[in-house]
Amino acid sequence: MSKFTSRRYLLFLISLFVNAFGIAFITKALLGTSPITSVTYVLSMFTPMTMGQWTIILNILFIIFEIPFMTREVFRQDRRLYLLQIPISLCFGTFIDCSMRMLHALNPITYVSQIVTLVFGCVILAVGIALEVKANVAMMSGEYFVRVISLRLKKEFGYVKLGFDITLVIVACLLSLLFMSGIYGVREGTVIAALVVGPIVHFVSPYYHFLDQWITAPAGKETAAAKAPEHTVITIAREYGSGGHLLGELLSKELGIKLYDKELIQLAAQKSGIDEAYITANEQSIPSYWLKCMVSQNSESSLERSLSTDDVLFVAESKIIEEIARKESCIIVGRCADFILKDYPHAIKVFCYSDFENAYKRCVNEYGIKKEEAEAIIRRTNRNRITHYEYYTGMKWGEPHHYNLMINTGSIGLHTACELIKAVYSRQ
Repeated sequence: MSKFTSRRYLLFLISLFVNAFGIAFITKALLGTSPITSVTYVLSMFTPMTMGQWTIILNILFIIFEIPFMTREVFRQDRRLYLLQIPISLCFGTFIDCSMRMLHALNPITYVSQIVTLVFGCVILAVGIALEVKANVAMMSGEYFVRVISLRLKKEFGYVKLGFDITLVIVACLLSLLFMSGIYGVREGTVIAALVVGPIVHFVSPYYHFLDQWITAPAGKETAAAKAPEHTVITIAREYGSGGHLLGELLSKELGIKLYDKELIQLAAQKSGIDEAYITANEQSIPSYWLKCMVSQNSESSLERSLSTDDVLFVAESKIIEEIARKESCIIVGRCADFILKDYPHAIKVFCYSDFENAYKRCVNEYGIKKEEAEAIIRRTNRNRITHYEYYTGMKWGEPHHYNLMINTGSIGLHTACELIKAVYSRQ
């Protein structure tokens, strides 16, 4: 085992403790606990066993119940992940009990102090989950259980996970009603935790980039520059109606290099197995940012392990863009290419924007959009692009510091913009 792999396991172990501490904090708020621990918390309320002990038992049951859903091939491929669940479950349950003892003096009385404690616990839990994602070496049994069900049923992980969490809360309520003649341990705090932890994870994850060098082995002598020192890639991010695609076409003719825009749809369909019609309709939009953060596999594991169609598509397009950059000089429109090639030494990153009046005119006169529909389409498309970009990159769309050129095509025109980019290209 390399020192970098050892560091990842150490980081994962730390994340387990942080997760447990966050759950204990949420529980001590007395407003209910997180969905994943709702059953174990309720069981601890009417039995002599602790929440941590019940967590170990329930997780071991998950491990046993996973077996019928796994084929031999899945077990062979995932044997390490499957077996790691056992020590992880033992550690996690122990950490929960330790955390509860550490916080024994924390007893918020007023409702305001309970809410503050709950929110603080959600932040701690989110920080721990983000660390777990960064480590990317193992999965907790609850997540793995959902994963094998998702694979067997061929359903998206996020929505199976949401159904799983709801089922746990319902079971917790039934146990409480049956053994305590009322609903205890499941309150507004359970709902709040379910709603806010995912978005907080997504917010804090980009701040962990400083750990990359500590847990990742150096790429070696063959860098991106060494692989393709002569290849210059122009990426064009654009507001709708700014003429980004038209600018790409002009540059392609002037520079004699290939333009990739709609061509990426076919390539992504081939690589991901996703229908081209679906990609055309959905590739640069995702559901509500809040909903996506709540149910996304990205909040619990890496994109590569996700069964979300949106995530699979993003990963497929990212790999295609990296392959194209290594192969040839070209122009790539959209698809978060500026982010995907952020470390590529020969990328010219352009952002096209326009005032609304000129964007409106271009949509009507050049794109053939009806006048009465143009304004709504411009606003909706830009909103989708912002949400998609910021969800997958953790960066602000249109932030000047991310680009080499910010071009107002409404005021200077596409031909002038083309000449500006050509001048920069000629110096590469």
